[in-house]
Amino acid sequence: MNIYVGNLPYSIDRDQLREIFAAYGEVAAARIVNDRDTGRSKGFGFVEMADDAQARAAIEALNGSDIGGRKAVVNEARPREPRPMR
Repeated sequence: MNIYVGNLPYSIDRDQLREIFAAYGEVAAARIVNDRDTGRSKGFGFVEMADDAQARAAIEALNGSDIGGRKAVVNEARPREPRPMR
């Protein structure tokens, strides 16, 4: 299951994000979304967990929790919507 994690502190890296979710099960991948121009974190990322039950437990436990001094928004990621060509 792909999990959206929002309202993250800008200082968090993917290893720290992976570690937070690893407490609930096996993390297949974790990534922080960075601004294309500055390379700085945009304050959100995604975590991929292989087991749906573990992913749901992580979502339940971490949504609204304090991560680095910010109240995290954690939920199942929605598919990316098509964007118009530039």
